[in-house]
Amino acid sequence: MKFLSSILATLVIFNLCVISNAYALDLYVDTKTKQVFAEPGPGRIHMGTYVKADNPPVQPESPKVATTPSAAPAKSEKKETVAGSNPMREEKTAEVADKTIHERLASQVSVLEERVKDVEKIHGTFDDRGLHWATKDGNFSMSLNGRIQPASQYNFVNDPDPAFGSNTANELNSGMNIRRARLGVEGTFYRIWDYKFEFDFSRGNGSVGSGITDAFVRLNHTDALSYKIGSFKEPFSLEEAASNRFLTFIERHMSVNSFVDNPNTYKTGIGANYAVTRFQTGLAFQTEPIGAWSAASTSVNANGNQSRNNGSGDTGWQGIGRVSGRPWMEDETKFLHVGISAGHTAVNTQYRADGTMVGEGSNGGGGGMSFFAFPGTNVDRSNILNTGNLSTGALNDPNRREISSYDRYGAEAWFVHGPFSAQAEFLRTNINGIGYDGEHLTGYYGFVSYFLTGESKAYHVRNGAANRIRPNRPFQWNGSGWGAFELAAGYDYIDMNSGVIRGGRADMVRFGFNWYPHSNVKFQANVIHMLDINTARTPITNTDGFSGGAGARTNGWNNGDLSAFLTQWTIDF
Repeated sequence: MKFLSSILATLVIFNLCVISNAYALDLYVDTKTKQVFAEPGPGRIHMGTYVKADNPPVQPESPKVATTPSAAPAKSEKKETVAGSNPMREEKTAEVADKTIHERLASQVSVLEERVKDVEKIHGTFDDRGLHWATKDGNFSMSLNGRIQPASQYNFVNDPDPAFGSNTANELNSGMNIRRARLGVEGTFYRIWDYKFEFDFSRGNGSVGSGITDAFVRLNHTDALSYKIGSFKEPFSLEEAASNRFLTFIERHMSVNSFVDNPNTYKTGIGANYAVTRFQTGLAFQTEPIGAWSAASTSVNANGNQSRNNGSGDTGWQGIGRVSGRPWMEDETKFLHVGISAGHTAVNTQYRADGTMVGEGSNGGGGGMSFFAFPGTNVDRSNILNTGNLSTGALNDPNRREISSYDRYGAEAWFVHGPFSAQAEFLRTNINGIGYDGEHLTGYYGFVSYFLTGESKAYHVRNGAANRIRPNRPFQWNGSGWGAFELAAGYDYIDMNSGVIRGGRADMVRFGFNWYPHSNVKFQANVIHMLDINTARTPITNTDGFSGGAGARTNGWNNGDLSAFLTQWTIDF
């Protein structure tokens, strides 16, 4: 009997195992996708064998003990012992099933967490930098930026001398245009490198060469020290260092435009910059720009620049630098900024085999250099002052002149005390070369401004110049905020008459009203009035480096009168 009972117990256990195996499941996980599979395959690891717990076996009813003769209890105890093995097995099966469910949920949670981390590795924001994306670890970032500046000009006093012969009219034109329309991308990679590329669709009538402004890569050696290579602004002048988005007046002053901006301040080269809160310095070695703002204002000759050949000559080059700082500073709203700039620029002039100058009779088309000035207008920026090409005449001409280089110097000061600020600069350009002996061009300006709503001028530490204005109460349609309001007035002077150079002299006053509804939006209204224009010594024929009636046009503005009302919106991101 005992033997039969053992066989019966063995069969019961075997049947339970068969039933259990019928509900068992082998699971595999993919090491890459973290997905769970029921079959083996490439890249999959066996997780284990699990029992399905959706329909656990029903607990059998416990057997009743009979109260029969003495032999019955012994048999009943054996049966009870055999039957009692089912609940133990079922309890173990349920335990395995619970463990399987827990492990499966843990695996799924782990997969979800990994996917969330992947999503969080790159996140996007929109702020003053524009549309900005960055990886969570900070190694990579990218921002889209842009600006558009619709402008208008109305000349309510416009009285030069009338043109003569085949020359076009001397008057400036009223109208509207898009002063600037730029789109760019900038960002960082591996934390210590950053880059910037920007294209101006209005620059050089949209030509590729002239449209490129910034196109550089920079290595940030430390938070303060950096090096860059590519196309970037030359480090010269306080007003030039400030972005045109943050200028107090619509246009830069005449001397800054003539000596820095017009010759194309964006040049190709290498540079270094060191900037801390109260001190900045920038140094650069640069060659010719990617494209000329104007063929009449650069040493890039007709065959030079991006496509050089044996007639274009070597590229021009320059060494240039600026040092500035805030010797007095209470906080970011009360400080005194001072600085100096200096630079030496070599100029390229080419001659043919017979000794005649390449591009003779054109302003800069065959090399050489010219400087010119327009009166702070933003739609018709025609020159009213012009030196003509400072290289003129054949090699065998005893009266020929050839500019070989020019040296620039600048001094700057900027005082900010709460809502009040005052800014001034002096610039000088010395002309060197054959036929020149100490000739120099000079200019200076000064202005004051005041925020009626209590804001203060902002400071850009790396550039050592003006930065974005943030209104205390941005404009709201319900009238709870109107933005920031600023008034400004200034004086501007330039003299390009020196020795044999007859470029003209002029001075003017400016009045400005600026409204900043938001930090990325600015409206400007300016009134400019010319006090005096002296161009009496400019030739009226195409001689001495003048061509295309440029000399006659400049001469026609002698003692002329000009007053204009200008507006401009700046929307940037």
